[in-house]
Amino acid sequence: MTEDSVISHLPVQFEQIEAARAALEGVVLSTPMDHSRALGRSVGATVHLKCENLQRAGSFKVRGAYVHMASLKEEDRARGVVAASAGNHAQGVALAAKRLGIKATIFMPQGVALPKLQATQDHGAVVRLHGNNVDEALAEAQRYAEDSGAVFIHPFDNPHVVAGQGTIGLEILEQQPDVDTIVMGIGGGGLLAGVAVAVKEMARRQGRIINIIGVQAANAAAYPPSLAADAVVPLSNVSTIADGIAVGRPGQIPFQIIKELVDGVVTVTEEEIANALVFLLERSKMVVEPAGAVGVAALLAGKLDELGISSTSTVAVLSGGNIDPMLMLKVIQSGLAAAGRFLTVRIALRDRPGELMTISRIIAETEANVTRVDHSRIGDTLGLGDVHITIDMETRGRDHSEEVLGRLRAAGYQPIKQN
Repeated sequence: MTEDSVISHLPVQFEQIEAARAALEGVVLSTPMDHSRALGRSVGATVHLKCENLQRAGSFKVRGAYVHMASLKEEDRARGVVAASAGNHAQGVALAAKRLGIKATIFMPQGVALPKLQATQDHGAVVRLHGNNVDEALAEAQRYAEDSGAVFIHPFDNPHVVAGQGTIGLEILEQQPDVDTIVMGIGGGGLLAGVAVAVKEMARRQGRIINIIGVQAANAAAYPPSLAADAVVPLSNVSTIADGIAVGRPGQIPFQIIKELVDGVVTVTEEEIANALVFLLERSKMVVEPAGAVGVAALLAGKLDELGISSTSTVAVLSGGNIDPMLMLKVIQSGLAAAGRFLTVRIALRDRPGELMTISRIIAETEANVTRVDHSRIGDTLGLGDVHITIDMETRGRDHSEEVLGRLRAAGYQPIKQN
């Protein structure tokens, strides 16, 4: 079967994406494309960032939500809509509903980030908390739709939603015509599927190849086993800081598209995600949520090389920027540690005057910056007259951290590096 015939048999067609773009005119922003020289130097290619973190409501989700809701008949709109989300789809639905004059009820997981909860409510939606993850909130929202008659707005498993997300692909090709590889995160798959339909069809018409690569958090990666089995394989558990893509079951519609059109799906670790978030904050001055940073994480971790893809012009989609400030603090610390720029050591000492001063002097001579010191005289491994000290310090990177550890060992101490 040729690529032309494959595309013609998919559940979402290129013409639907073009129609979605017309529907979104004046509703969403055509988000900017930022040239990242720092990322380009790291991966050895020209890299641009498609900044959907700067979209209205803070993510791409408003595109698909609005397209679906705008397609509803008046009698359906009168019944209201219901959705489930950890935050971005919730805000997209709430914003679209407000613009269209539709009542919206949103189910969100318990423990959802407070800024996302507040923003959803600020757009006028009624928020109900249910379950411990998106899948549980999703099931409850579907039950509510059956009981109340409200129209369920699925976050990814709907052709209107997929078409709306696909409008990003059209913008990428207009803003960066020479792109040969596009990298983005996957949760349920709506964004990746929509962009794949748009980009692959345009590439076919132009007679060239553009690689489409999906990225999942390693602890929430349902697509690799599903693609291997050629059928949707749900996960029993997901756990990741990237809550925007913490989805345990791929959507049927996106899966049909992704298995036919996408060139590869890779995974990244929690440390790699944190490192990418810090990289974007420092080098691109971009506030991006963990789910929105996984494409950059994949590039920094060399995932294109693992797939055997040699790219000269790459676009990474920053899909969202809605991050809880408290999570940001934790992720920044984790990212600094992953980059070797935040070092925590534990050292056993004799509890006598001058020991801490000696250690402080050694660290000061290496020009590391101590941020916290903790003393403990109680512990299973401590004898009378012993003390453990735990020291947090900022360093310039892995080599500098190893220099600090080496100087402490040379002075007779036995520092134990803490994770």
